Amino acid sequence: MNTAELLVRCLENEGVEYIFGLPGEENLHLLEALQNSPIQFITTRHEQGAAFMADVYGRLTGRAGVCLSTLGPGATNLMTGVADANLDRAPLVAITGQVGTDRMHIESHQYLDLVAMFQPVTKWNAQIVRPSITPEIVRKAFKIAQTEKPGAVHIDLPENIAAMPAAGNPLQRDQRQHTYAAFRSIELAAEAIKNAHSPLILVGNGAIRGHADAALIEFATRLHIPVANTFMGKGVIPCDHDLALWSVGLQLRDYINCALDHTDLVIAVGYDLIEYSPKRWNPHGTLPIIHIGLEAAEIDSSYIPIVEVVGDISDSLGEILKRTDRSGKPAPYALSFQPSIRADYERYAQDEAFPIKPQKLIYDLRQVMGPDDIVISDVGAHKMWMARHYHCLKPNTCLISNGFAAMGIAVPGGIAAKLVHPDRHVVAVTGDGGFMMNCQELETALRVGTPFVTIIFNDGGYGLIEWKQHNHYGHAHSVHFGNPDFVKLAESMGLKGYRLTSTLDFIPILKEALEQPIPTIIDCPVDYRENLRFSQRAIDLSCPT
Repeated sequence: MNTAELLVRCLENEGVEYIFGLPGEENLHLLEALQNSPIQFITTRHEQGAAFMADVYGRLTGRAGVCLSTLGPGATNLMTGVADANLDRAPLVAITGQVGTDRMHIESHQYLDLVAMFQPVTKWNAQIVRPSITPEIVRKAFKIAQTEKPGAVHIDLPENIAAMPAAGNPLQRDQRQHTYAAFRSIELAAEAIKNAHSPLILVGNGAIRGHADAALIEFATRLHIPVANTFMGKGVIPCDHDLALWSVGLQLRDYINCALDHTDLVIAVGYDLIEYSPKRWNPHGTLPIIHIGLEAAEIDSSYIPIVEVVGDISDSLGEILKRTDRSGKPAPYALSFQPSIRADYERYAQDEAFPIKPQKLIYDLRQVMGPDDIVISDVGAHKMWMARHYHCLKPNTCLISNGFAAMGIAVPGGIAAKLVHPDRHVVAVTGDGGFMMNCQELETALRVGTPFVTIIFNDGGYGLIEWKQHNHYGHAHSVHFGNPDFVKLAESMGLKGYRLTSTLDFIPILKEALEQPIPTIIDCPVDYRENLRFSQRAIDLSCPT
C-alpha cells in the first residue's frame, strides 16, 4: 500500500461517495488508487465546477463534499468554489496534487505554496509530509469541515509522498455530541420575549444545519411571533404559514424593513452575519437582540445581543418556550403588512407581458415545482428576485449562495443536487452571465446521468451591476455582451433546448423539460426594466399603520 491508497481508505472510512475533479500528473497515484474503490470519481470540465459540486453536496447532506485538482493552475481554478463553500458554511474537503518535496526549495514548474494559498479561504489545511500522518490529517480535515460553523479544508499531497510505501489504518470517526445552552441564558431569553411588545424572529441557515425547523415552527406558532428568513434560511418555516414574512436581505428597502423599524426585540435563530449585515437592519446598534445558535455571536457593533443562548437550537427553543407566556399580548406589528407582501406576490399571477417579467417567471416556476423539489440559484439580478419571490415549504429546497456569492454555481450545483436526490426535480436558475461561466459542466451532467433543467434569465448583460449602476449614477456601461444561441448550444452537447417566445408557454415548456431523461435548457428573455421599477417602489415604500 502506498500513501495514495491509504488516503483513499481513509476517505472511504469517512463515507465519501463522490470525488469531483480533474486528473493531472501530480494526482496520478491517487486516481489509480480510486480504481478499486467504491468512491465514484466524477471527471468535471473545470476545477471550479468540481468545487461547486462538492460545495452543494456538502450543503445538502451535511457531510463534506470532496473535490480534487492537480497543482498550479488546477489548484487556483479550484479556489473560487472552495472559498464559496467556506463562506456559505458548507462542509468541503479539497485535495490538491503537488510537486515532490524534493522540488519545493527551488523554483519549479507550476509550483505554488498551496498551503499558504488556501489558508485564507479554508478553516484549516495541511500538507501530507509523511505517509504515517495520513489517517490523522484526513480525520482532522473531515472533523473540522463538518463542525460548526462548517466550511472548507484543504489537503495537499506531494507526488513523491503519494508514491511512498505506507502502513496504517483509518482513524475511528467520532460521534458529534449535542451541546446545550446554559440554564441562565434560557431564563433571560424567556423573560425578554415575555416582556416584548412586538418581537420578530430572524432565522438563518444555521437553523437548517441544526435541523431546527420543527422546533422553530412550534416556537413561533405558540408564541405568535412572525418569522422572516434570510436568503439561505428559506423553508425553515413554510411559506404558507400564517406567521411567515418570507425573505429578508435585499439591499433596497422592502416591507420587512417596516417590521424591523418597529420591532422592540429581534430573536435571531441560526442567523449568520455574513448573509445579511446587521448594519443594514440595526445601523445604530440599539435594537435588542436575542442570539440563539450553535455558536456564540460574532462581534459586530450592530449585533450586540442582550443574551446569547448557545447550544442545540431545537432544545434551546423548546426550553425557552416552556418558560414563556405571551397570552394577552397584541398581535405583533409585523403582521399588519403581511397582506401587502402577499398581494405584491400575487399581482404577477396573470401577467402575460413578454419578455417575461422576473416576478412572473418565478411565480410560474413555483407553481410547477413540488414541495420537495430543489432549485439552485446562481448569482446576479435573478438572485434578488429568487430571494424575494421563490418561497419554500421545506428547508434546502432553494439553495442560494449568499456568503461568498460566486457566479457560476447553478449548473454544477444542479449536478450535485441530482446526485444527492435523484428522485426529485432539480432546476438551476441562472443569468446568461453566470451560465456562461460553467455551462461546460452540462456535458458532465449528461455523462453522469443527472437530468435537470437550467433556466436562463437572458438579458444580454450583467443585470445586477447594470441595476446598481443605474441606482448610483443614473446610467450603465461596460455590462453588455452577446450570447450564443442557447438552444443550438444545448443541442450541440446532446441536450434538449427550448426558447421562450410567449409568457404563456413557460409552464408547459417547464413541465415537458422536467420529464426529459437528459439535461435541458430553457432560454427565457426577461424584462429587467422591473429592476428599476422595484428600486423606485422601494424609495416610495410607506409602512402600514
